[in-house]
Amino acid sequence: MKRILIVGAFALLAGGQALAADLPPPVAPPPRAPAVYVPVAQVFSWTGIYLGINGGGAYGRSSWADPSPLFPPTGTFAFDGYLVGGTVGGNYQIGSFVIGLEGDGDWSHLSGTTFNISCVVVGCQTKSDWLATVRGRAGWAWDRVMFYGTGGAAFANVQAAAGAFPFSSSTQAGWVAGAGIEYAFMPNWTAKVEYLFVDLGNQPCSPVNCSGTATNVSLNESIIRGGVNFKFW
Repeated sequence: MKRILIVGAFALLAGGQALAADLPPPVAPPPRAPAVYVPVAQVFSWTGIYLGINGGGAYGRSSWADPSPLFPPTGTFAFDGYLVGGTVGGNYQIGSFVIGLEGDGDWSHLSGTTFNISCVVVGCQTKSDWLATVRGRAGWAWDRVMFYGTGGAAFANVQAAAGAFPFSSSTQAGWVAGAGIEYAFMPNWTAKVEYLFVDLGNQPCSPVNCSGTATNVSLNESIIRGGVNFKFW
């Protein structure tokens, strides 16, 4: 009986090996898909030095105040035109907060004339043919979009004359303040739209130019302009 069991075990082992030899080889696991690299979007940095151009329109008010009782004050009258020029500046970004300094110089074509009671015959005219500002800027950036406020000093050529008299010209200093939005549409290019209010105080118009009496001429401007800047790094 013991011999029969041993012979049966050997027969079973031999049969299993023969059956395994007849089975197909195991199927290889499918190849893994290659890893896909997804680049991380780079947050735009506002830090850097830039140059640009700007242009837009301006409107405002001027008034003439004459000490002589023969020529009462004109009151305010409209003043408008356009301007175009260049910009230079720099920004430094700390987190989402951006601080900077910006300067610009614009050629302008701005004028206004009144024919009120003191200027009814000759007309009193105020003009300005250039404007420059030096301003600080502070803004908050959401990646490529920045909202900012700005303020500083303004300088302009203010001219005044009555009728055919030659213009009295003076370089006036004042202040400027405003706000804007700027967008980085390419790695080194930004575009902006801003509003600026400029107050240039009073300019003395000499008696020779203002119909025989000394006159104080005031001027302020509201400017809406756009600009494009190139950032160097």
